Amino acid sequence: MQTFSIVVFDGDGIGPEIMAPTLAILTQISEAATSYRLAFDHHPMGASHYAKTGEALPEASVEAARRSDAILLSAMGLPDIRYPDGTEITPQIDIRIALDLYAGVRPVRIVPGHPTPLAAPGPVDFVLIRESTEGLFHTKGTGEVTEDYAKETLRITRATSEKLFRFAFDLAAQRKASGRGSGKVTCVDKANVFRAFAYFRELFDAEAAKHPELAADHAYVDAMALWMVTRPGAFDVMVTENMFGDILSDLGAGLMGGLGLAPSADIGDDNAVFQPCHGTAPDIAGQGIANPLAMILSAAMMLDWLGVRAENAEIAADGARLREAVEAVLTEGAILTGDLGGKATTEEAAAAVAAQL
Repeated sequence: MQTFSIVVFDGDGIGPEIMAPTLAILTQISEAATSYRLAFDHHPMGASHYAKTGEALPEASVEAARRSDAILLSAMGLPDIRYPDGTEITPQIDIRIALDLYAGVRPVRIVPGHPTPLAAPGPVDFVLIRESTEGLFHTKGTGEVTEDYAKETLRITRATSEKLFRFAFDLAAQRKASGRGSGKVTCVDKANVFRAFAYFRELFDAEAAKHPELAADHAYVDAMALWMVTRPGAFDVMVTENMFGDILSDLGAGLMGGLGLAPSADIGDDNAVFQPCHGTAPDIAGQGIANPLAMILSAAMMLDWLGVRAENAEIAADGARLREAVEAVLTEGAILTGDLGGKATTEEAAAAVAAQL
């Protein structure tokens, strides 16, 4: 029996409200498993903790996360709690840098029931991989501001980019082997204008040459924004810089019907964080009406990642079951939260997923 230690950060705003039913579902799954158990370990982090202590991400929390098997993180930050320089509290970004979680994984999957704005989407199932530790976020909090100008620095390194591209091609190979993808990796950049992105593309091509069994191509980021809307079914795995990925991942969430259905993971060599893409929605916090599905889908991604990493087929299968349970709730369409056009509470939506399991 394998035991996986899961560090939990409950988050701010609606964060605790969507984390609690997610943990209940994970406990339900874990207790029925025959080859593994999940052990949850809660630690402080976030804007609310900063307001109380002056510390958004305690070092003890970072060390606990570093020692864990996986990290489950809910929505973080509050617009009215900020650092002295006026920027928001973003420990979810800080922990990516602290643990070198360079691969931000943002799946985009449209199933029957997804309230997509696309008229006739057809099969859509691709993954956007966003580099999560450098790029235009490199000088976050330390950019230069004067009376006459402001400056931030974009940074692309060989060490991080090579790891990122290896991850992207490995994921494409896994998806192709499982029948979920075509085995194509698309590098999204702006190499026609910026030398940094020409360098980024050069490193991508070097990694692509090592994978003749997979397809590789390129797209400028502005063209990709168009193609994600006009032909999203044409893509399998796309990989891009931090800021471009930040923007395109929200576009992907829009294709699926909103951020309430958008899970994510930030993965490094030794650690991984799983969290919903959406914010803390303080305007509805405490009302019990937040959509828990992105949080639950992030937990499904965690189970899948643990299964592959630990070579445990049962936990990987449970991750797929959990994702399919959410998709079944969406397809049936009877129990949906307000952002999806329904009237269900947070607990009712989560209970519908548990019932599908």
